[in-house]
Amino acid sequence: MSVKPKIRVGHLKITDHLALGITADKVAKEQESFNHLELETQAYRGWNPLASDFKDGKIEAACILAPMAMELFSSRMPIRLVLQMHKAGSTIVTNKSAHITKIEDFKGKAVLIPHYLSVHHLLFDKLLRDSGFEIGAGKDVVFDVVAPSDIPEIIEWDEKGTVGGFIVAEPFGSQVIKAGDGEEFRISQDIWKNHPCCVLAVREDVIGSNPDGVQELINSLVQSGHSITKDPKSAAKVGAQFLSQGEDIIESVLADPRKKVTYDELFPVIEDFETMQTYLTQTIAAMSKKIDLEKFVETKFAKEAGAK
Repeated sequence: MSVKPKIRVGHLKITDHLALGITADKVAKEQESFNHLELETQAYRGWNPLASDFKDGKIEAACILAPMAMELFSSRMPIRLVLQMHKAGSTIVTNKSAHITKIEDFKGKAVLIPHYLSVHHLLFDKLLRDSGFEIGAGKDVVFDVVAPSDIPEIIEWDEKGTVGGFIVAEPFGSQVIKAGDGEEFRISQDIWKNHPCCVLAVREDVIGSNPDGVQELINSLVQSGHSITKDPKSAAKVGAQFLSQGEDIIESVLADPRKKVTYDELFPVIEDFETMQTYLTQTIAAMSKKIDLEKFVETKFAKEAGAK
């Protein structure tokens, strides 16, 4: 019996990556099996360790911030973007200790984001600039990068209200709100409806040597996305384990009628990534340069999987 190639997929414990958790759960319960791969998931606390392991070949694929994947590709890392993991999914939360009720109250405060190479950076920056803010050291607002899982503790201990608030993938925003340390200010859908965020990127050598395995994985992720939409209550049970969070918090995110995060449109839309990289190179210079998206984005697997 031949050994199936292993595909190790890195992820963070955020609802953006829940489709991977649903797939892993189906495999663990023998409700689904792969003919061409052995799936292994690897959780990370922050984005930089995930990117480092991806670059070093310690994982074959990654659920990763789209701009971070673009920057890796720009640095000549041989990877391709093959699927969106979700759309939307983040929340701007104010620190109760900062007493912020309107956008102008962020002046003089620090704002937390999960990474400079993120749509979160773009969204909060756009919100502030559209209100006339100047961004940067010594100006109206400064951005500080913090790993998503560290944000709740930072807000809890910031009694002086130095941090005005943050934008981060769920469920950490809802976790802070439930703890009584923050209040919802905006959801990311309000700033850019159905925006892209995290994607699945796969090493080119894996795509070349095991395209059937990559296809099987993407088929499963697309179906897992549909199952989250169809039955958020069951998905929340799996999510509580996969994301190490309270089931009630996960369910509140998935069942939100405003569709805080969606999983049923996972087909990569190049125009959206162009919008993202244009802003991140020209407006805030977070990315080093624009890339050729036609060479970076591979849509054939998503198309075969029936992704919308």
